[in-house]
Amino acid sequence: MTNMSVAKAFALNFMGTAPVWYKLFTVACLIINPIVAIFISPMLAGWMLVAEFIFTLAMALKCYPLQPGGLITIEACFYGLCDMAHVKDEIAVNLEVILLLMFMVAGIHFVRDLLLFIFTKLLVKVRSHKLLIFIFCFMGAFLAAFLDALTVVAVVIAICMGMYALYHQTICGDAATSRLSDDRFVPQVYQKDLEEFRAFLRGILMQAACGTAIGGVCTLVGQPQNLLVGGVAGWSFGEFALRAAPVSVPIIIFGFATCYLIERFKVFGFGHEMPESVYKILVEQDKRTMENMTTRDVLRLTVQFICCVWLITALAMHLAAVGLIGLSIIIFATTFCGITTEEELGKAFVESMPFCSLLCVFFTVVTIISQQHLFTPLIEWVLSTPQSAQLPIFYMANGILSSVSDNVFVATIYIEQVHTAMLNGIISGEHFDHLAIAINTGTNLPSVATPNGQAAFLFLLTSAISPLIRLSYVRMMWMALPYTIVLTLVGLLASWFLLPDATQYMIDLGWLTSGDINHAAEVAAAMAGGAK
Repeated sequence: MTNMSVAKAFALNFMGTAPVWYKLFTVACLIINPIVAIFISPMLAGWMLVAEFIFTLAMALKCYPLQPGGLITIEACFYGLCDMAHVKDEIAVNLEVILLLMFMVAGIHFVRDLLLFIFTKLLVKVRSHKLLIFIFCFMGAFLAAFLDALTVVAVVIAICMGMYALYHQTICGDAATSRLSDDRFVPQVYQKDLEEFRAFLRGILMQAACGTAIGGVCTLVGQPQNLLVGGVAGWSFGEFALRAAPVSVPIIIFGFATCYLIERFKVFGFGHEMPESVYKILVEQDKRTMENMTTRDVLRLTVQFICCVWLITALAMHLAAVGLIGLSIIIFATTFCGITTEEELGKAFVESMPFCSLLCVFFTVVTIISQQHLFTPLIEWVLSTPQSAQLPIFYMANGILSSVSDNVFVATIYIEQVHTAMLNGIISGEHFDHLAIAINTGTNLPSVATPNGQAAFLFLLTSAISPLIRLSYVRMMWMALPYTIVLTLVGLLASWFLLPDATQYMIDLGWLTSGDINHAAEVAAAMAGGAK
């Protein structure tokens, strides 16, 4: 045993490798918050907690938010900012969102081989750089409309990581000793190609990631907050898609146009092509893979394809809760692909469970906001403005906060406040439907501004490939900037000017039914029943 004091050992163990100043900040919050709540004002303590929690989300690269944010939130429950019965009810009401993250992400883990196969084939077969990049952006958008965006980005990361490792080890030979981050053994003749390849991979990853934001706004399952908003509003898969269409369709058009233009004019770090030396190595690798593919491998890919078809069909027909459909994918894919051990099954839940845990902390913070009525004055002010101004105000309020915090957290806060206003007769059911879409798009689109705004972006930034291809926080913001500007402005204008008239047109055609208070009351009753 080394000679180390208990105090020093505790300090080293507390929040692990997080910076000392961050540890001190967390301790200061734990000391100051209860003093403010007990002796000054619970509302002020509530606002401090919300600001501190958002700060922990912004500092996710220093320490995962579950630890500092969880400590602050648990303490708040002890000194009375909320009670655990309401926390349980809040989690129960949003159980479908938790099931989505828990089972859908794990389910897609078992069809990764198919997705990897498809994307790798695209890299080898498509020689036009602009077309290749567009396909990756389109595939990211399409898959994100039906799958979790984090999972889609994880698949693309796996593809790019495999390509980088293959090329790096090929050019370095045995001297590389499997250390991909070590460029000392890269021959001088390959250094230029390696830097170009890194830039190409950055472009692939960022286009795919931004593509998930484009597709994620379109459907009920595109993002976790979509499911949350749709659940509160009582919308099915098809109804959500129709109501979001006045915003999502312009977003798709202008989003893909942005993808083409930045590659065409080679701005914001895009436009880099795959070096010929890399392409030759990938072709040889693909040839070897196809030659070594067995009948079992073919059957495994076939089963995964059938699972993907079932997934899209089940979601479109709303056959079950989204999370349960994801569970069915786990059962089908594992059964017919020979995965039967607990260890193999457990690997699929590694990516989803930390975020599920964090989501429960989100809902605790939301409970504090609700019980302390923190957002009531702001919501009342917004609702007192002319109805024509409320849509852009809610959109921008959500957008600004979502760009620095997690969008699920932001959407939860606003949708519950607006839903309460509708139940109290402050706004009509029809206007609530419009505000719900504005809130949802506001949390989806401007959040691409920073890696903190979307879990998929943060996952990319913290992945093993980011340091290898020199993808930093600032570089991600710079490369996402054109999408931030275009998606934010198009979403704002579409929500403001197109959404009300287009929704009314679909109501006149009989595609949608106008929202009403009775419908809201039914949804509220169902939610209350589920909480019990």
